[in-house]
Amino acid sequence: MLNPQNYQEALAWQEALRHKVRLEPLARIPRLVGGADAAYDKENGLAYGAIAVFSFPDLTLVEEAALACPTTFPYIPGLLTFREAPVLLKVWAGLRRRPEVLLVDGQGLAHPRGLGIASHLGVLLDLPTIGVAKSRLVGEGEEPGDSKGAASPLFHQGKAVGWILRTRSGVKPLYVSPGHRVSLSECRDLTLACVKQYRIPEPLRRADWLSRKQKAAGPDHTGKPEEVGGILVE
Repeated sequence: MLNPQNYQEALAWQEALRHKVRLEPLARIPRLVGGADAAYDKENGLAYGAIAVFSFPDLTLVEEAALACPTTFPYIPGLLTFREAPVLLKVWAGLRRRPEVLLVDGQGLAHPRGLGIASHLGVLLDLPTIGVAKSRLVGEGEEPGDSKGAASPLFHQGKAVGWILRTRSGVKPLYVSPGHRVSLSECRDLTLACVKQYRIPEPLRRADWLSRKQKAAGPDHTGKPEEVGGILVE
């Protein structure tokens, strides 16, 4: 359900899948956490997706992979899934060590239809996911305190859908929301636990770096745009 033919069809798919999202506590503390991000090459019509896998809670990189594939769906706020998810699903399929929780650059429940890319991927993979965004798409909430770890609930249509989370003192907060199979409080706590000295959680920082690196290398880097490559760190 990732190749809609038009805007209306994409909305209909989101509406159908949103009812499958579940918020529930994790079965156990994860041993592996991942970050997923994508970059675009408008000139060549390619999306570069990357996933970085880290041990938890010590946050040591254990595997990373990136792929590129053509994308035809236009950029439309609220429909990010249909541009990024296809390549991220391909990257996921090639991982040898899959994370038990995946942080996704984008929204989870904090979405106009309650199905941001983190929720959509979570339902498709039946995987605990968390949406971590640099900007707000929907919702209202108070500005959190200035210190690292300060958080304020994010509300949309009278319902708590996430957090405005300060991950670094004196720096703009992130907008964190549960994607699928994780509780509201866990999405906040796990995101914060994945932060070191920077604003962005380490798995997402690495995935962002990797996707941009592969984009800079270009489609001629391998001569095979649909597969850029992966690394397993022992």
